[in-house]
Amino acid sequence: MGFLVDTLIILITQVVFFAGGWVFFVKQLFRDYEVHHTLVQLIFSATFSLSCTMFELIIFEIVGVLDTSSRYFHWNLGLYLILFMVIVIIPFNIGYSILSNIRFVKKQLIRPFTILIWLLYIYLFWKVGDPFPILSPKQGIFSIEQGISRIGVIGVTVMALLSGFGAVNYPYTSMAYFMRQVSPGDIQAIEKRLMQTMDLIVVKKKRIALAKRGVQVHGSQSGPTSPSIWNMLRTVTSKESPETDVKQLKQDVGALEELSRQLFLEAHDLHNMQERLEWATTWKGKYFNFLGYFFSLYCLWKIFISTINIVFDRVGKKDPVTKGLEIAVHWIGLDMDVAFWSQHVSFFLVGCIVVTSIRGLLLTLTKFFYAISSSKSSTIIVLILAQIMGMHFVSSVLLIRMNMPPEYRVIITEVLGDLQFNFYHRWFDVIFLVSALSSIVFLYLAHKQAPSENS
Repeated sequence: MGFLVDTLIILITQVVFFAGGWVFFVKQLFRDYEVHHTLVQLIFSATFSLSCTMFELIIFEIVGVLDTSSRYFHWNLGLYLILFMVIVIIPFNIGYSILSNIRFVKKQLIRPFTILIWLLYIYLFWKVGDPFPILSPKQGIFSIEQGISRIGVIGVTVMALLSGFGAVNYPYTSMAYFMRQVSPGDIQAIEKRLMQTMDLIVVKKKRIALAKRGVQVHGSQSGPTSPSIWNMLRTVTSKESPETDVKQLKQDVGALEELSRQLFLEAHDLHNMQERLEWATTWKGKYFNFLGYFFSLYCLWKIFISTINIVFDRVGKKDPVTKGLEIAVHWIGLDMDVAFWSQHVSFFLVGCIVVTSIRGLLLTLTKFFYAISSSKSSTIIVLILAQIMGMHFVSSVLLIRMNMPPEYRVIITEVLGDLQFNFYHRWFDVIFLVSALSSIVFLYLAHKQAPSENS
């Protein structure tokens, strides 16, 4: 009876998560497009539901909801389903959607070619794990460990890249210190240059039109009695032949149009920078400016810790909550129950990680979708985003495990099997360090180049 009640709880929450994914799909991703493929919508919502269920089981593990046997069963079922989605269903549909949009591929060949593409994907997916010490060789081909280990490599790499860039980019974009000072005179100067360039383009296009008309008129006349207007057109255009002059004018117009595009983008950037400077003077802007200083310190600390972990091959054995409480008890002298408070603080910490992870990923997916999507490619992009989402959440489970006290890691360790968890944390540190340092160099060069271009 207890197992049935636990299963009913999981099913109800999955329906809620599925509905949330469905609403996000319709109201956010496809609010400007008409939904033609219900299957794509079902796949995205199901992947979102299974991903949220994994986080739910982590919180249930800390709080103690459901029986241990029920949680173990639903952990296995959820992981097998998410692996089936990420390894089989989503890649197959991505290949099918891509081939369906290629005109020269015949309809009867789409399915065979899709199977070939999927088999190639499986081969590449399997070979991903060969260079990494991620798995014990005794695991079977169809075990959870085989799929999780390879998804973990890809997902942790993407998470570390985004985390490294975000840790550097957020302070850069939110702090008033890095905002370029823009005066109304700078904007007026750029706009004046833009208007002068547009006037030159209009003048040269008129000359091209007159030159072409002159060629037509001259070609249609014969004999010594040429109209006097032709002499006027010759003096307006050039001393050279009309064909050569038109060619040169077209080249000039092309160069001026490219210059006008650059000036327009620069004027747009200056307007945005002026708005950012005005926003920075508001209370909200000051709040985010303070957060920028905080995350700057966090970024420096994370870079330092990642370097220490890489150099000394170090991986934390205790979760941050338990370690922090032990320091408070032994060094500060606070009298508290470490076991009791570690459960509550861990629940709060993991809850914050789960909420921010889901919210951050959905915001990123939305921005990415609107940046590159079109009416034809929208379904393909949504499937790719569903693939990224599934890998991201599976990898998050691997990394969140370290933020939990040891007694709450037991069932996750049993379900995920004999994985080299320490490897994923070291790999995250390596990619994070490379991404953060590269972002610092890139933003430094961009920040130094911007004023020189404006001068």
